[in-house]
Amino acid sequence: MDMAQRIKKKKNVYIYIYKKEKIRSPFGLLNWLQILQTSQMRLILSFPPKYISANSEVTLNRKTSGRHGKPEAPPFAAPWKCPERMFSLPTSSLLSKPTFLIHRNRKFVLSTGFITGAMAILSPAVFPCRICSPQEHRCFLFSIRSTSASAQPITEELLGDKSKDNPVSGDSIRKKFLSFYASRNHKVLPSGSLVPDDPTVLLTIAGMLQFKPIFLGKVPRQVPRATTAQRCMRTNDVENVGRTARHHTFFEMLGNFSFGDYFKKEAINWAWELTTIEFGLQADRLWISVYEDDNEAFEIWRDEVGVPLERIKKLGEDDNFWTSGITGPCGPCSEIYYDFHPERGYSNADLGDDTRFIEFYNLVFMEFNKQDDGSLEPLKQKNIDTGLGLERMARILQKVPTNYETDLIYPIIEKASELANLSYALADDHAKTNLKIIGDHMRAIVYLISDGVVPSNIGRGYVVRRLIRRVVRMGRLLGIKVDGRGNLEGAFVPIIAQKVVELSTHIDSDVKDRAPRILDELKREELRFVQTLERGEKLLEEKLAYALSNANANGTLPCLSGEDVFLLYDTYGFPSEITKEVAEERGVSIDMKGFDIEMEKQRRQSQAAHSTVKLAMGDGADLAENIQDTEFIGYDTLYTKAVVESLMVNGRPVGHVSEGSNVEVLLNRTPFYAESGGQIGDHGFLFVTEGENKQTAVVEILDVQKSLGNIFVHKGTIKEGVLEVGKEVEASVDVKLRQRAKVHHTATHLLQAALKIVIGQETSQAGSLVAFDHLRFDFNFHRPLLDSELTKIEGLINGWIEDASLLQTKVMPLDDAKRAGAIAMFGEKYGEQVRVVEVPGVSMELCGGTHVSSTSEIRGFKIISEQGIASGIRRIEAVAGEAFIEYVNTRDYHMQQLCSTLKVKHGEVTTRVENLLEELRAARNEVSSLRAKTAVYKASVIASKALLVGNEKKIRVLVECLDDVDADSLKSAAEYLVETLQDPAAVVLGSSPGEGKVSLVAAFTPGVVGLGIQAGKFIGTIAKLCGGGGGGRPSFAQAGGRKPENLRSALEKAQSELVLLLTEKSD
Repeated sequence: MDMAQRIKKKKNVYIYIYKKEKIRSPFGLLNWLQILQTSQMRLILSFPPKYISANSEVTLNRKTSGRHGKPEAPPFAAPWKCPERMFSLPTSSLLSKPTFLIHRNRKFVLSTGFITGAMAILSPAVFPCRICSPQEHRCFLFSIRSTSASAQPITEELLGDKSKDNPVSGDSIRKKFLSFYASRNHKVLPSGSLVPDDPTVLLTIAGMLQFKPIFLGKVPRQVPRATTAQRCMRTNDVENVGRTARHHTFFEMLGNFSFGDYFKKEAINWAWELTTIEFGLQADRLWISVYEDDNEAFEIWRDEVGVPLERIKKLGEDDNFWTSGITGPCGPCSEIYYDFHPERGYSNADLGDDTRFIEFYNLVFMEFNKQDDGSLEPLKQKNIDTGLGLERMARILQKVPTNYETDLIYPIIEKASELANLSYALADDHAKTNLKIIGDHMRAIVYLISDGVVPSNIGRGYVVRRLIRRVVRMGRLLGIKVDGRGNLEGAFVPIIAQKVVELSTHIDSDVKDRAPRILDELKREELRFVQTLERGEKLLEEKLAYALSNANANGTLPCLSGEDVFLLYDTYGFPSEITKEVAEERGVSIDMKGFDIEMEKQRRQSQAAHSTVKLAMGDGADLAENIQDTEFIGYDTLYTKAVVESLMVNGRPVGHVSEGSNVEVLLNRTPFYAESGGQIGDHGFLFVTEGENKQTAVVEILDVQKSLGNIFVHKGTIKEGVLEVGKEVEASVDVKLRQRAKVHHTATHLLQAALKIVIGQETSQAGSLVAFDHLRFDFNFHRPLLDSELTKIEGLINGWIEDASLLQTKVMPLDDAKRAGAIAMFGEKYGEQVRVVEVPGVSMELCGGTHVSSTSEIRGFKIISEQGIASGIRRIEAVAGEAFIEYVNTRDYHMQQLCSTLKVKHGEVTTRVENLLEELRAARNEVSSLRAKTAVYKASVIASKALLVGNEKKIRVLVECLDDVDADSLKSAAEYLVETLQDPAAVVLGSSPGEGKVSLVAAFTPGVVGLGIQAGKFIGTIAKLCGGGGGGRPSFAQAGGRKPENLRSALEKAQSELVLLLTEKSD
């Protein structure tokens, strides 16, 4: 059977043309291409870009350069390194089907996912030079693809229609959508940031978020109609990313909006026109869902648009009714679905079946206002809010199996595949999933950092850090080492990020301008994580192995403890989600409840909380069941009468407590504020009176804590008398200390507001302490604040203090508070009813703490320190109110003392201190010089004591103690001695420059080092005898110790060992 016949009988296999089947001319190649066409095989040729002309012709020319006459071409163009003659292959006329594609990147075609076979051609007359090996010359068989669309795995089902595809790029879909609505009088508005102004959400999760104030009636509309391409970010389904065809963290939502202008009829008809005419989707593949009670929308779809009844589904409130909260604007919605398998018919069709349908366009008809009782009142202004998923539409139009194969994401996957040195097409499912996760997360990471989110352990920073670390882990699982290119100091995440930046032009043009900062941040974060990752991975493996073996031994289910999960998070930077992911891969569950407990402990430590109060077991447990929550009345009064419900000593209940004892008191009501929200508990007194106001007992309260929900535990000492359960007491809070706490708490709110103005809205609280004498505020930020920034922050706060704004405090449902714009601390848990504290025009926060009535009560604010306390976390300490006055007075006192001592005026202090420091430095240098000269003189005296050792007695050895000579002078003496004694010589000196201190130095000449004796190693062993250690270069080393009493014996040992070693080595 000849070669042509053999080819015709094969399909999707490797076919080799051996040397005897030489193709000696371009015409011979054309014949082979015709054979491939008749055998229904697909061909792709990979050429360097310099050989590809604009009209898609393959052009090989005679020009060669480089070794063996090979043309200058990137290494991935290996199949066509050495052409010897020029010819052209016009793709338009070569084959009857357009199945011939030119692509310059061999690694691309290896990783696209649609390889169907390969042919190796050996033909010295046409392709190889005389030196190149046959294995270098292969061309690969593929289905036709357009470089504007991403790769799609070839299957028998798809091959038939593939040549008829007309892929549309993601950028063109976005442009077409915006142009369509712009032509219908919609204002094209830019995407909002991923960091929203809305304090109720961490990230921008929907296209309508920037218009939420308009929909809620808080601000008037600026335009009646708008259209946007909004960048969005969601992490609630992060575990599904890469595992389904449609889930993402980062995605683009194309939307059209009407603010009291058009409504259902226009929205539905335009959506249909856009979908079927502009995007060209087949009408018989589109299904519609409507809310079950929305007859108006149903009739428009059926009667005006003409969608058959069998393709309109009525769904319930959970699927097709949108609400903004418990109360507020709401309305039915209608969704458009694409049917990938219309051949399955209409019977029992389920729109939730992801294998058949994908919902790509959602139309929300905002026409009601939901009342407190759940009733719906028609809105005066009816609005339209729609969202079309760009990635989903791209998947449909580009006819690829998942969103990840679209040109919006696939180039990122391609770059990751290249760094991992693998083919996406040939990878197993696990590797493909990891590549998809990288492709998705990299978009989210780049755009989050571009919008100002800095990796940290809280809030948005934690989101981006978690995603970066998932990418690093997935890359390592794929085998990507360091930067994937052999640079041991490099990182691979920034390399992949460069591809995201390249793709960002039509998404966010600012990304390219911010690229240097983005890439630097990614490199720092990756290298920081890798430093601890390997140790963490090893520890995690040990913990998992222990959990599995322990479970096998006990016959239980394997589970990783919350303490271990927290250790990995806190020490090794493993997000709990990654630990859970790895553990589940091994069949081990994790104790998230235990992890949450450990996290709460850490949070309390960050807020400098005092020891938590724990009611004892046994009687204590019964006690807890019998005690009601404490009624707190401390917002309105600092004095009240109350009844002692219980007394505890060392955590155990007692009936009475005598004078001098520490006690924990539980009252039925209290004006004392219990420590929470960073604010410490009140101080004060409890008085027991009898008869005519005669005091029979006095208890000093020094702390108040909450325990078992809302039970206030007053911790104090019995100063007088005896306190008994059931007695009535007069509870009185220390007024001055409460005022200090109020001042510092309100100042903390002002500080957060000022930080957001000065360094950016993305910063958020990471912990706080509100004490009587100062405040402390932790926040996420990646660098130290500049002096000018600190000055600006102080100026803003003191300006707000001067404004004397009256604070407003309200209690309302949590959802109402969030809708009003109140800031909630990330990770803090709130009840259904919350307290909102507002400084009008400045700050609005959910807060249960105590505050001043007017900002003027704060009097003044001063930052006393700013420092970093963890990666990405900064801390500011400040004083306000009475503490501010005390701080200023104290500084003024010390300044007066300094002026008096230096005999200068205030403005001359700095100059005088600088002069004194310069004089001090000069004096110290002079003293050091004198000490060195003294040491050198002592060395000159002892130089004659050097021993001559070795077979020829030519090696000089000197080991001596120079008493109290300091380390620097000892070094100078050793350097003098090795120069004086000349080569070969070995000098070891010791001294005791102070109580409990030992200094040692070893200096060896090249002749001694050449014998294999190194100063660094030698002096280290001697230093251990003195309770210390040290080391250095082979020729010179220093060491120290803490046991001067051992110095003499250590030097004797040094001398004996040196003599012995030098004698042996010189043989």
